[in-house]
Amino acid sequence: MDDYDRKILAELQKDGRLSLTDLAERIGLSLSPCHRRVRALEDAGIIADYRATIDPAAVGLNFAAIVFVTLRATDRESVRAFEVAVPGVPEIIQAQRLFGDPDYILNVITTDLAAYQKLWDDSLSTLPNVLRLTSTLVMKSIVQGRPLPL
Repeated sequence: MDDYDRKILAELQKDGRLSLTDLAERIGLSLSPCHRRVRALEDAGIIADYRATIDPAAVGLNFAAIVFVTLRATDRESVRAFEVAVPGVPEIIQAQRLFGDPDYILNVITTDLAAYQKLWDDSLSTLPNVLRLTSTLVMKSIVQGRPLPL
């Protein structure tokens, strides 16, 4: 990866809808080499996808929580079962496995407290091998969806 590739990635993080012509112009390459580089970055999995960033409040998702999960056991099968089940809960918008205790941190978003309570009772508490769930409510998002520092 060279400076042109980094420039391509930085520009596409700012605006994934840039036309190839505009992108080439912004980074100082002609259209064909720019297109080849974008295609290579996509093929290599460096550019994973393109998507719109949506304001959660604008679509009625006004309640966010961070959920800390401790598993009963952390053997391979217990971890696998939990990690296979988590993507099936659409309200979990980010999930990360941690070193130490707790085992996972989940970012969850719902419409309101009542929806969160239902999610907790019906989905989060029934995930495989969960020993303990602890949550904290998000007061305000300060940094969200920030581009990678290329």
